[in-house]
Amino acid sequence: MNLDVELLSRIQFAMTVGFHFLFPPITIGLAWLLVIIEWLGWRKNSADYVRLGKFFGRILALTFAVGVATGIVMEFQFGTNWAQYSKFVGDIFGAPLAAEGVLAFFLESAFLGLYLFGRNRVSKGMHWFSSLMVAFGATLSAFWIIVANSWQQTPAGYSLNATAHRAELSDFWAAAFNPSTLPRYFHTVDAALIAGAFLVAGLSAYLILHNKEAALAQKSMRIAIIFGLVASCLEIFPFGHEHGRQVAATQPEKFAAMNGLYTSVEGAPIVLFAVPQDQPPPVLRAEIKIPGLLSWLAFGDAHAHVQGINEFPPENIPPLFLTFVSYHNMVLLGMYFVGIMVLATFLLRNGVLFEKKWLLKLFVFSIPLPLLACQLGWMAAEVGRQPWIVYHLMRTRDAFSPVLSEGQVWFSLTLLTLMYAFLGVTYVYLLKKKLAVGPVALTGKEK
Repeated sequence: MNLDVELLSRIQFAMTVGFHFLFPPITIGLAWLLVIIEWLGWRKNSADYVRLGKFFGRILALTFAVGVATGIVMEFQFGTNWAQYSKFVGDIFGAPLAAEGVLAFFLESAFLGLYLFGRNRVSKGMHWFSSLMVAFGATLSAFWIIVANSWQQTPAGYSLNATAHRAELSDFWAAAFNPSTLPRYFHTVDAALIAGAFLVAGLSAYLILHNKEAALAQKSMRIAIIFGLVASCLEIFPFGHEHGRQVAATQPEKFAAMNGLYTSVEGAPIVLFAVPQDQPPPVLRAEIKIPGLLSWLAFGDAHAHVQGINEFPPENIPPLFLTFVSYHNMVLLGMYFVGIMVLATFLLRNGVLFEKKWLLKLFVFSIPLPLLACQLGWMAAEVGRQPWIVYHLMRTRDAFSPVLSEGQVWFSLTLLTLMYAFLGVTYVYLLKKKLAVGPVALTGKEK
């Protein structure tokens, strides 16, 4: 493998985006759960829910801070490592990134301050409203980021300036609501809700297992399980299903790679399990598949024709092994989320959930799994788009900064790796400290 400037820049961007993408899903999911917890604290005038709000609110603040720090570093790379790309998409990306900063980030930041420091300083209704605005701002921020990313997947609302060699915005709304924006947005935001649910359920399970404010933790776990059950089921249908249909219609190479469909076929099967082998011709070993199901899911017809990799020019085919493996493991985790939430809801309804210590331990160990699913989904989406950085408009090999040397990228890659390792260790350390303290008692003014 030749570690040239392009590949090193790709590794650096993947590392920084992958690390940053751990924190926004937690922020969005936890923020919406806090809207529910704070609502119960306000409307029921319940000290228990207020204590839960304060406990999980501190975790939200910690996650938000690390997410902002890692996000700022990520954006610098567009100019340093991807100058040709920035020149090509600058006219398109300016609007959504500005909207993200002005309309969403400032909204989220301002109300987060009011939420964290305004308890007992503003009315209870205003304090709850601030939690709602934090959740709304975080979700709106995700929308504009996904608009920019989706435009790379399915460009729309632009014209090509051949002289300047750049894409220029011709229709803002067509660009913003390009064919993949809404399917990707709902799929991603719902994944964030699942991440928040598993975080709250896992931390609550930890408190119950260690008999630390167990009665209080049972309340937050009930909310997280019901919330997680709904979000997990919605991720399979309709959000995951609709996103898959969109990929089949607009990015058939990626769809074929994700599903291991190396030869075009009518009545395409869905592959539940297989071991892909990349070397020509690409094949699947040890397949377990259901005939016709992929055609039906993608086009509503069990006999529909689905394009295989063999129909596309070799220079346009994405990496097959990584796309297939990341997509299928994401789906596998999605099925696990539904299964464990259904089981927990059943046991909760029968009043025996908190007696099942093995399941509580499973929830603790499951905290990082939704984040892993987010990473795998992002990997399938981005690797499956290759070799294009902007689908059918600009190849990745034409997008990096040609003036950079390999030594310069190695230096920045090493520096960022050390910095992110420090941030990651610090985040886990502070999270463990907050968990060790648990929900604190209310002061006299707070009761």
